Amino acid sequence: MSPFFLFIYLIFGGILGGLLSTIASMASLATYPVLLSVGIPPVYANTTNDAALIWTGVGSTAASLKELKGHWKQVSFYSIFTIIGSALGCMLLIQFPGKIFEKIVPFCIAFSGLMILFSGEIHLCNESDHPNRLVQALSLLCLLIAGAYAGYFGAASGVLMLVILNAISDDDFLTVNAMKNIIGALSNLVALIIYMFTEKIYWNAAIPLAIGALIGSYFGPRIMRHIPVKIIRLGIAILALIQATYFAYTAYK
Repeated sequence: MSPFFLFIYLIFGGILGGLLSTIASMASLATYPVLLSVGIPPVYANTTNDAALIWTGVGSTAASLKELKGHWKQVSFYSIFTIIGSALGCMLLIQFPGKIFEKIVPFCIAFSGLMILFSGEIHLCNESDHPNRLVQALSLLCLLIAGAYAGYFGAASGVLMLVILNAISDDDFLTVNAMKNIIGALSNLVALIIYMFTEKIYWNAAIPLAIGALIGSYFGPRIMRHIPVKIIRLGIAILALIQATYFAYTAYK
């Protein structure tokens, strides 16, 4: 593939990833396979993926300022836990050899497919009922774990955050999703900073992927207002399970 068509291919992969990130929290299900398809090894595809996906937060934030009004303090508080978790997840990826990572990925993707079906179904509070302190503490611990997962692999970390934020917030779905987009982007930023000094990042692939991710994430929240969420979840879940099967075959054959 010529450099020009490779650049365009990566941009379109980034656009799809940006759309999936803001609509279904599953950017890595598009961007990670795209990076593998251009010959980048699994672990480095993951680190390069983090370098590109921080821009999904920029695009989605610009498109969701209305939903985020009055919620910046919540975003800052929740981000503390996911940022710490992301740093821990990065350390795990650095310590484990590439072959182990390659064998774990199919299970991560399959888990992503299952989680997307249930995102938005768990609500522990409504407008007149707030979760007790134990539930809040457990939810914050889960945010820490979701951050660690984001730092280690990424796919479905946004879904996990969406489920957790739904559980501890009485805000509407679009507002919770907007908060999730920023929190996830901050987790990716922390991972990027760590990987810049500890792992290899393929910048020639990360840059066009980031351009596409920025475009896709900007239009994602607008599209989300018009497409039934259940249809999106079902389609992404099917895609995730197909990909998990393929990666399991290549890793264990």
